[in-house]
Amino acid sequence: MTSTVLGSEPAQEEAISSAMIFLLASACGLIVANLYYAQPLAGVIGAELGLSAGATGLIVTLTQIGYGSGLLFVVPLGDLIENRKLIVTTVVMAVAALVAAALAPHASQFLMAVFLVGISSVAVQMILPLAAHMTPDASRGRVVGSIMSGLMVGIMLARPLSSVLSELVSWRGVFLMSAVVMAVLALVLYRLLPRRMPDAKLPYRALLASMAKLAANTPLLQRRAIYQAGMFSAFSLFWTVTPLYLSGPVFQLSQAQIALFALAGAAGAVAAPIAGRMADRGWTWAATLGALLAGMASFLITHIAPEGSHLALALLVVAAIVLDFAVTTNLVLGQRAIFTLGAEFRSRLNGIFMATFFMGGAVGSAVGAWAYSQGQWTAASWLGFALPAMAFACFLTERRAGKRVPKLG
Repeated sequence: MTSTVLGSEPAQEEAISSAMIFLLASACGLIVANLYYAQPLAGVIGAELGLSAGATGLIVTLTQIGYGSGLLFVVPLGDLIENRKLIVTTVVMAVAALVAAALAPHASQFLMAVFLVGISSVAVQMILPLAAHMTPDASRGRVVGSIMSGLMVGIMLARPLSSVLSELVSWRGVFLMSAVVMAVLALVLYRLLPRRMPDAKLPYRALLASMAKLAANTPLLQRRAIYQAGMFSAFSLFWTVTPLYLSGPVFQLSQAQIALFALAGAAGAVAAPIAGRMADRGWTWAATLGALLAGMASFLITHIAPEGSHLALALLVVAAIVLDFAVTTNLVLGQRAIFTLGAEFRSRLNGIFMATFFMGGAVGSAVGAWAYSQGQWTAASWLGFALPAMAFACFLTERRAGKRVPKLG
Protein backbone atom coordinates (compact mmCIF):
# COMPACT_ATOMS: atom_id res chain seq x y z
CA MET A 1 0.00 0.00 0.00
CA THR A 2 1.32 3.43 -0.94
CA SER A 3 2.51 5.62 1.89
CA THR A 4 2.48 8.86 -0.12
CA VAL A 5 0.80 11.75 1.67
CA LEU A 6 -0.18 14.90 -0.19
CA GLY A 7 -0.47 18.34 1.30
CA SER A 8 -2.69 21.11 0.01
CA GLU A 9 -0.56 21.63 -3.11
CA PRO A 10 2.06 19.48 -4.78
CA ALA A 11 5.55 20.77 -5.17
CA GLN A 12 5.90 22.29 -8.62
CA GLU A 13 8.55 19.83 -9.72
CA GLU A 14 6.33 16.81 -8.97
CA ALA A 15 4.34 15.25 -11.79
CA ILE A 16 1.58 12.67 -11.80
CA SER A 17 2.56 9.48 -13.64
CA SER A 18 0.90 8.30 -16.86
CA ALA A 19 -0.12 5.09 -15.07
CA MET A 20 -1.91 7.08 -12.35
CA ILE A 21 -3.67 9.24 -14.94
CA PHE A 22 -4.87 6.07 -16.70
CA LEU A 23 -6.07 4.61 -13.39
CA LEU A 24 -8.01 7.75 -12.45
CA ALA A 25 -9.51 8.11 -15.95
CA SER A 26 -10.57 4.46 -15.94
CA ALA A 27 -12.02 4.79 -12.44
CA CYS A 28 -14.08 7.82 -13.44
CA GLY A 29 -15.42 6.08 -16.54
CA LEU A 30 -16.36 2.91 -14.66
CA ILE A 31 -18.01 4.77 -11.77
CA VAL A 32 -20.00 7.29 -13.82
CA ALA A 33 -21.33 4.48 -16.04
CA ASN A 34 -23.39 3.32 -13.04
CA LEU A 35 -25.62 6.37 -13.56
CA TYR A 36 -26.61 5.28 -17.05
CA TYR A 37 -26.90 1.47 -17.07
CA ALA A 38 -30.58 1.56 -16.13
CA GLN A 39 -31.68 4.13 -18.71
CA PRO A 40 -32.13 1.84 -21.75
CA LEU A 41 -33.42 -0.95 -19.48
CA ALA A 42 -36.03 1.11 -17.63
CA GLY A 43 -38.95 -0.39 -19.55
CA VAL A 44 -37.84 -3.98 -18.92
CA ILE A 45 -37.08 -3.31 -15.24
CA GLY A 46 -40.38 -1.52 -14.70
CA ALA A 47 -42.35 -4.33 -16.29
CA GLU A 48 -40.70 -7.00 -14.12
CA LEU A 49 -41.07 -5.04 -10.88
CA GLY A 50 -44.64 -3.97 -11.54
CA LEU A 51 -44.10 -0.25 -12.16
CA SER A 52 -46.63 1.60 -14.30
CA ALA A 53 -45.47 3.28 -17.50
CA GLY A 54 -45.49 6.66 -15.78
CA ALA A 55 -43.70 5.44 -12.67
CA THR A 56 -40.96 3.80 -14.74
CA GLY A 57 -39.46 7.26 -15.22
CA LEU A 58 -38.63 7.27 -11.52
CA ILE A 59 -35.79 4.84 -12.21
CA VAL A 60 -33.86 7.53 -14.06
CA THR A 61 -35.18 10.44 -12.00
CA LEU A 62 -34.20 9.00 -8.61
CA THR A 63 -30.73 8.12 -9.88
CA GLN A 64 -30.30 11.73 -10.97
CA ILE A 65 -31.70 13.09 -7.70
CA GLY A 66 -29.27 10.88 -5.80
CA TYR A 67 -26.36 12.15 -7.85
CA GLY A 68 -27.39 15.78 -7.37
CA SER A 69 -27.75 15.24 -3.62
CA GLY A 70 -24.30 13.68 -3.49
CA LEU A 71 -22.78 16.65 -5.31
CA LEU A 72 -24.14 19.05 -2.70
CA PHE A 73 -23.80 17.01 0.50
CA VAL A 74 -21.06 14.41 -0.07
CA VAL A 75 -18.52 15.89 -2.51
CA PRO A 76 -17.75 18.87 -0.20
CA LEU A 77 -16.41 16.37 2.35
CA GLY A 78 -13.31 16.21 0.16
CA ASP A 79 -12.29 19.50 1.81
CA LEU A 80 -12.71 17.94 5.28
CA ILE A 81 -11.98 14.18 5.22
CA GLU A 82 -8.87 12.30 4.11
CA ASN A 83 -9.46 11.91 0.37
CA ARG A 84 -8.43 8.31 -0.27
CA LYS A 85 -10.60 7.06 2.57
CA LEU A 86 -13.56 9.11 1.33
CA ILE A 87 -13.24 7.90 -2.27
CA VAL A 88 -12.83 4.23 -1.36
CA THR A 89 -15.73 4.38 1.11
CA THR A 90 -17.98 5.91 -1.54
CA VAL A 91 -17.03 3.23 -4.08
CA VAL A 92 -17.77 0.54 -1.50
CA MET A 93 -21.17 2.18 -1.04
CA ALA A 94 -21.66 1.77 -4.80
CA VAL A 95 -20.96 -1.96 -4.47
CA ALA A 96 -23.70 -2.32 -1.84
CA ALA A 97 -26.17 -0.20 -3.82
CA LEU A 98 -25.60 -2.13 -7.06
CA VAL A 99 -26.03 -5.49 -5.32
CA ALA A 100 -29.22 -4.21 -3.69
CA ALA A 101 -30.53 -3.10 -7.09
CA ALA A 102 -29.71 -6.47 -8.67
CA LEU A 103 -31.43 -8.44 -5.91
CA ALA A 104 -34.39 -6.11 -5.29
CA PRO A 105 -37.63 -8.16 -5.18
CA HIS A 106 -39.95 -5.15 -5.34
CA ALA A 107 -40.05 -1.74 -6.97
CA SER A 108 -39.64 0.24 -3.72
CA GLN A 109 -36.38 -1.55 -2.83
CA PHE A 110 -35.06 -1.09 -6.36
CA LEU A 111 -35.86 2.63 -6.43
CA MET A 112 -34.11 3.16 -3.09
CA ALA A 113 -31.11 1.24 -4.43
CA VAL A 114 -30.78 3.36 -7.60
CA PHE A 115 -31.05 6.51 -5.47
CA LEU A 116 -28.01 5.23 -3.53
CA VAL A 117 -26.29 4.34 -6.82
CA GLY A 118 -26.68 8.00 -7.76
CA ILE A 119 -25.21 9.22 -4.47
CA SER A 120 -22.23 6.85 -4.64
CA SER A 121 -21.44 7.82 -8.23
CA VAL A 122 -20.22 11.21 -7.02
CA ALA A 123 -16.92 9.47 -6.25
CA VAL A 124 -15.84 10.69 -9.70
CA GLN A 125 -16.16 14.28 -8.46
CA MET A 126 -13.86 13.47 -5.54
CA ILE A 127 -11.26 11.93 -7.83
CA LEU A 128 -10.98 15.03 -10.03
CA PRO A 129 -10.05 17.47 -7.23
CA LEU A 130 -7.59 14.92 -5.85
CA ALA A 131 -5.97 14.69 -9.29
CA ALA A 132 -5.72 18.50 -9.31
CA HIS A 133 -3.96 18.38 -5.93
CA MET A 134 -1.51 15.79 -7.31
CA THR A 135 -0.61 17.92 -10.35
CA PRO A 136 1.56 21.04 -10.84
CA ASP A 137 -0.34 24.06 -12.13
CA ALA A 138 1.48 24.07 -15.48
CA SER A 139 0.10 20.66 -16.46
CA ARG A 140 -3.14 20.60 -14.49
CA GLY A 141 -5.35 21.17 -17.52
CA ARG A 142 -3.76 18.30 -19.44
CA VAL A 143 -4.22 15.92 -16.52
CA VAL A 144 -7.80 16.97 -15.75
CA GLY A 145 -8.60 16.71 -19.47
CA SER A 146 -7.15 13.22 -19.74
CA ILE A 147 -9.16 12.04 -16.74
CA MET A 148 -12.31 13.70 -18.08
CA SER A 149 -11.91 11.78 -21.34
CA GLY A 150 -12.33 8.58 -19.34
CA LEU A 151 -15.44 9.97 -17.68
CA MET A 152 -17.00 10.97 -21.02
CA VAL A 153 -16.28 7.55 -22.53
CA GLY A 154 -18.00 5.97 -19.54
CA ILE A 155 -21.07 8.17 -20.05
CA MET A 156 -21.35 7.43 -23.76
CA LEU A 157 -20.65 3.68 -23.62
CA ALA A 158 -22.79 2.80 -20.59
CA ARG A 159 -26.13 2.79 -22.39
CA PRO A 160 -25.20 0.61 -25.39
CA LEU A 161 -23.13 -1.67 -23.15
CA SER A 162 -25.99 -2.28 -20.74
CA SER A 163 -28.34 -2.98 -23.67
CA VAL A 164 -25.97 -5.64 -25.05
CA LEU A 165 -25.19 -7.22 -21.67
CA SER A 166 -28.83 -7.39 -20.66
CA GLU A 167 -29.47 -9.68 -23.63
CA LEU A 168 -26.83 -12.06 -22.27
CA VAL A 169 -27.20 -11.89 -18.48
CA SER A 170 -30.49 -9.99 -17.88
CA TRP A 171 -30.77 -6.55 -16.33
CA ARG A 172 -30.02 -7.96 -12.89
CA GLY A 173 -26.78 -9.41 -14.24
CA VAL A 174 -25.75 -5.96 -15.49
CA PHE A 175 -25.96 -4.55 -11.95
CA LEU A 176 -24.17 -7.55 -10.44
CA MET A 177 -21.33 -7.32 -12.97
CA SER A 178 -20.91 -3.64 -12.20
CA ALA A 179 -20.85 -4.43 -8.46
CA VAL A 180 -17.96 -6.84 -9.02
CA VAL A 181 -16.11 -4.21 -11.05
CA MET A 182 -16.65 -1.63 -8.29
CA ALA A 183 -15.36 -4.04 -5.62
CA VAL A 184 -12.15 -4.63 -7.57
CA LEU A 185 -11.82 -0.90 -8.22
CA ALA A 186 -12.18 -0.10 -4.51
CA LEU A 187 -9.29 -2.45 -3.71
CA VAL A 188 -7.10 -0.98 -6.46
CA LEU A 189 -7.79 2.61 -5.38
CA TYR A 190 -7.06 1.73 -1.74
CA ARG A 191 -3.73 0.24 -2.75
CA LEU A 192 -2.60 2.88 -5.23
CA LEU A 193 -4.13 6.24 -4.35
CA PRO A 194 -2.00 8.58 -2.22
CA ARG A 195 -3.41 9.85 1.06
CA ARG A 196 -4.36 13.51 1.23
CA MET A 197 -5.51 15.16 4.47
CA PRO A 198 -7.24 18.52 3.86
CA ASP A 199 -6.28 21.53 5.97
CA ALA A 200 -9.89 22.53 6.74
CA LYS A 201 -11.13 21.82 10.28
CA LEU A 202 -14.70 23.09 9.85
CA PRO A 203 -17.71 21.30 11.30
CA TYR A 204 -19.84 19.72 8.58
CA ARG A 205 -22.64 22.27 9.04
CA ALA A 206 -20.19 25.14 8.60
CA LEU A 207 -18.72 23.42 5.55
CA LEU A 208 -22.13 23.32 3.89
CA ALA A 209 -22.89 26.92 4.89
CA SER A 210 -19.62 28.05 3.32
CA MET A 211 -20.81 26.73 -0.06
CA ALA A 212 -23.46 29.46 -0.26
CA LYS A 213 -20.76 32.08 0.33
CA LEU A 214 -18.55 30.50 -2.31
CA ALA A 215 -21.38 30.49 -4.82
CA ALA A 216 -22.22 34.14 -4.08
CA ASN A 217 -18.66 35.50 -3.97
CA THR A 218 -16.92 33.70 -6.83
CA PRO A 219 -17.68 35.33 -10.21
CA LEU A 220 -15.47 32.89 -12.12
CA LEU A 221 -17.40 29.93 -10.68
CA GLN A 222 -20.70 31.61 -11.53
CA ARG A 223 -19.74 32.20 -15.14
CA ARG A 224 -18.26 28.78 -15.77
CA ALA A 225 -21.34 27.15 -14.20
CA ILE A 226 -23.68 29.19 -16.42
CA TYR A 227 -21.70 28.35 -19.57
CA GLN A 228 -21.70 24.63 -18.78
CA ALA A 229 -25.34 24.60 -17.72
CA GLY A 230 -26.27 25.93 -21.16
CA MET A 231 -24.06 23.39 -22.90
CA PHE A 232 -25.04 20.40 -20.79
CA SER A 233 -28.74 21.17 -21.08
CA ALA A 234 -28.31 21.04 -24.88
CA PHE A 235 -26.35 17.79 -24.53
CA SER A 236 -29.08 16.21 -22.39
CA LEU A 237 -31.80 17.41 -24.77
CA PHE A 238 -29.95 15.92 -27.76
CA TRP A 239 -29.44 12.49 -26.18
CA THR A 240 -33.00 12.41 -24.81
CA VAL A 241 -34.60 13.26 -28.14
CA THR A 242 -32.40 11.55 -30.76
CA PRO A 243 -33.33 7.96 -29.75
CA LEU A 244 -37.00 8.95 -30.21
CA TYR A 245 -36.24 10.67 -33.50
CA LEU A 246 -34.14 7.83 -34.91
CA SER A 247 -36.62 5.11 -33.94
CA GLY A 248 -39.58 7.10 -35.26
CA PRO A 249 -41.16 7.12 -38.71
CA VAL A 250 -38.53 9.41 -40.24
CA PHE A 251 -35.52 7.07 -39.86
CA GLN A 252 -37.03 3.84 -38.44
CA LEU A 253 -33.73 2.62 -36.95
CA SER A 254 -33.55 -0.45 -34.73
CA GLN A 255 -32.28 -0.33 -31.15
CA ALA A 256 -29.00 -1.90 -32.27
CA GLN A 257 -28.53 0.82 -34.89
CA ILE A 258 -29.32 3.51 -32.32
CA ALA A 259 -26.68 1.97 -30.03
CA LEU A 260 -24.14 2.32 -32.86
CA PHE A 261 -25.18 5.96 -33.20
CA ALA A 262 -24.44 6.47 -29.49
CA LEU A 263 -21.02 4.86 -29.94
CA ALA A 264 -20.22 7.36 -32.69
CA GLY A 265 -20.94 10.19 -30.28
CA ALA A 266 -18.31 8.87 -27.89
CA ALA A 267 -15.67 10.12 -30.32
CA GLY A 268 -16.20 13.56 -28.81
CA ALA A 269 -14.36 12.40 -25.68
CA VAL A 270 -11.04 13.05 -27.46
CA ALA A 271 -11.72 16.74 -26.81
CA ALA A 272 -10.91 16.48 -23.11
CA PRO A 273 -7.09 16.27 -23.22
CA ILE A 274 -7.00 18.80 -26.08
CA ALA A 275 -9.04 21.27 -24.04
CA GLY A 276 -6.80 20.73 -21.03
CA ARG A 277 -3.68 21.54 -23.04
CA MET A 278 -5.31 24.70 -24.44
CA ALA A 279 -6.16 25.83 -20.90
CA ASP A 280 -2.58 25.18 -19.74
CA ARG A 281 -1.38 27.48 -22.56
CA GLY A 282 -3.71 30.29 -21.49
CA TRP A 283 -6.20 29.86 -24.34
CA THR A 284 -9.28 29.41 -22.14
CA TRP A 285 -11.19 32.41 -23.52
CA ALA A 286 -10.68 31.46 -27.17
CA ALA A 287 -11.39 27.78 -26.51
CA THR A 288 -14.61 28.66 -24.66
CA LEU A 289 -15.68 30.82 -27.59
CA GLY A 290 -15.06 27.93 -29.98
CA ALA A 291 -16.89 25.43 -27.76
CA LEU A 292 -20.01 27.59 -27.44
CA LEU A 293 -20.12 28.29 -31.19
CA ALA A 294 -19.66 24.60 -31.94
CA GLY A 295 -22.49 23.72 -29.56
CA MET A 296 -24.85 26.00 -31.46
CA ALA A 297 -23.61 24.84 -34.87
CA SER A 298 -24.18 21.18 -34.02
CA PHE A 299 -27.95 21.73 -34.06
CA LEU A 300 -27.91 23.95 -37.13
CA ILE A 301 -26.21 21.39 -39.36
CA THR A 302 -29.03 18.89 -38.78
CA HIS A 303 -31.28 21.13 -40.92
CA ILE A 304 -29.10 21.09 -44.05
CA ALA A 305 -30.42 17.87 -45.63
CA PRO A 306 -34.01 16.61 -46.10
CA GLU A 307 -35.34 14.60 -43.15
CA GLY A 308 -34.95 10.86 -43.49
CA SER A 309 -32.21 11.02 -46.14
CA HIS A 310 -28.86 9.26 -45.78
CA LEU A 311 -27.19 12.68 -45.69
CA ALA A 312 -29.48 13.80 -42.87
CA LEU A 313 -28.51 10.72 -40.85
CA ALA A 314 -24.81 11.32 -41.55
CA LEU A 315 -25.14 14.94 -40.45
CA LEU A 316 -26.88 13.83 -37.26
CA VAL A 317 -23.85 11.64 -36.50
CA VAL A 318 -21.56 14.60 -37.16
CA ALA A 319 -23.75 16.76 -34.92
CA ALA A 320 -23.45 14.21 -32.10
CA ILE A 321 -19.66 14.21 -32.35
CA VAL A 322 -19.40 18.01 -32.60
CA LEU A 323 -21.78 18.56 -29.67
CA ASP A 324 -19.99 16.04 -27.47
CA PHE A 325 -16.65 17.59 -28.42
CA ALA A 326 -17.93 21.07 -27.54
CA VAL A 327 -19.54 20.06 -24.23
CA THR A 328 -16.46 18.13 -23.13
CA THR A 329 -14.16 20.99 -24.08
CA ASN A 330 -16.20 23.52 -22.10
CA LEU A 331 -16.41 21.18 -19.10
CA VAL A 332 -12.65 20.69 -18.92
CA LEU A 333 -12.02 24.42 -19.35
CA GLY A 334 -14.45 25.15 -16.52
CA GLN A 335 -12.97 22.65 -14.11
CA ARG A 336 -9.42 23.72 -14.96
CA ALA A 337 -10.42 27.32 -14.21
CA ILE A 338 -12.14 26.71 -10.86
CA PHE A 339 -9.34 24.42 -9.69
CA THR A 340 -6.99 27.43 -9.79
CA LEU A 341 -9.03 29.31 -7.16
CA GLY A 342 -7.52 27.63 -4.12
CA ALA A 343 -6.69 24.14 -2.93
CA GLU A 344 -8.72 24.52 0.27
CA PHE A 345 -11.95 25.14 -1.71
CA ARG A 346 -11.60 22.66 -4.57
CA SER A 347 -14.10 20.01 -3.52
CA ARG A 348 -16.75 22.56 -2.58
CA LEU A 349 -16.23 24.58 -5.77
CA ASN A 350 -16.43 21.41 -7.83
CA GLY A 351 -19.61 20.32 -6.06
CA ILE A 352 -21.30 23.68 -6.74
CA PHE A 353 -20.12 23.72 -10.35
CA MET A 354 -21.27 20.18 -11.07
CA ALA A 355 -24.61 20.53 -9.27
CA THR A 356 -25.44 23.72 -11.18
CA PHE A 357 -24.91 22.37 -14.65
CA PHE A 358 -26.37 18.99 -13.69
CA MET A 359 -29.61 20.84 -12.94
CA GLY A 360 -29.28 22.40 -16.38
CA GLY A 361 -29.05 18.89 -17.82
CA ALA A 362 -32.23 17.83 -16.03
CA VAL A 363 -34.03 20.86 -17.47
CA GLY A 364 -32.70 20.05 -20.95
CA SER A 365 -34.02 16.49 -20.80
CA ALA A 366 -37.45 17.62 -19.62
CA VAL A 367 -37.95 20.48 -22.10
CA GLY A 368 -36.46 18.42 -24.92
CA ALA A 369 -39.01 15.64 -24.50
CA TRP A 370 -41.80 18.25 -24.33
CA ALA A 371 -40.57 20.10 -27.44
CA TYR A 372 -40.31 16.85 -29.39
CA SER A 373 -43.86 15.90 -28.46
CA GLN A 374 -45.05 19.32 -29.67
CA GLY A 375 -43.05 19.82 -32.85
CA GLN A 376 -40.83 16.79 -33.45
CA TRP A 377 -37.13 17.33 -34.29
CA THR A 378 -37.66 20.83 -35.69
CA ALA A 379 -38.93 22.20 -32.38
CA ALA A 380 -36.49 20.22 -30.24
CA SER A 381 -33.43 21.15 -32.30
CA TRP A 382 -34.17 24.86 -32.30
CA LEU A 383 -34.61 24.72 -28.54
CA GLY A 384 -31.31 22.83 -28.40
CA PHE A 385 -29.70 25.67 -30.37
CA ALA A 386 -31.17 28.28 -28.00
CA LEU A 387 -29.67 26.74 -24.85
CA PRO A 388 -25.95 27.24 -25.72
CA ALA A 389 -26.93 30.49 -27.44
CA MET A 390 -28.06 31.85 -24.06
CA ALA A 391 -24.74 30.77 -22.54
CA PHE A 392 -22.98 32.48 -25.45
CA ALA A 393 -24.88 35.72 -24.78
CA CYS A 394 -23.60 35.59 -21.19
CA PHE A 395 -20.09 34.84 -22.43
CA LEU A 396 -20.10 38.01 -24.57
CA THR A 397 -20.33 40.08 -21.37
CA GLU A 398 -17.20 38.48 -19.90
CA ARG A 399 -14.24 40.70 -19.18
CA ARG A 400 -10.95 39.03 -19.87
CA ALA A 401 -9.63 39.90 -16.43
CA GLY A 402 -7.91 38.03 -13.64
CA LYS A 403 -9.77 35.66 -11.37
CA ARG A 404 -10.90 36.62 -7.89
CA VAL A 405 -10.09 34.19 -5.13
CA PRO A 406 -13.18 33.61 -2.95
CA LYS A 407 -13.20 34.83 0.65
CA LEU A 408 -15.23 33.09 3.31
CA GLY A 409 -14.52 35.43 6.14
